[in-house]
Amino acid sequence: MTESRTIRVTVRGSFDNLTGEQKAELAARGGDDLLTVQYTEQGHLTYDIAARPFFTFRFAEEVADEKEIPQAAIRAEMKAVAWLEEHGYGYKKITSQTVDMSEVPLGKRGKREAARNA
Repeated sequence: MTESRTIRVTVRGSFDNLTGEQKAELAARGGDDLLTVQYTEQGHLTYDIAARPFFTFRFAEEVADEKEIPQAAIRAEMKAVAWLEEHGYGYKKITSQTVDMSEVPLGKRGKREAARNA
């Protein structure tokens, strides 16, 4: 039996050729609080348009096998691009990075909780 893996995908890029109206719209949305980052299936968008034109989407996805990780990254990039295009925002330099959470070492607290649940 294969255990599913939680994959976190971070998609980064730059807004491109935004109009003044689009910049104002993004500023009004606020780009979410950069201190409350979340990885979600639909994606969590953060940016600080007043400081710089960069954005970050954070996605979480379950995959059954390690071989599916590259496809998870592609799906996340496609979701980010779809959102940007749906809202009419230009973009460039889309990149993504994946983290398989099953590969992340547990800290002291995580080890204690794992020992209690074993």
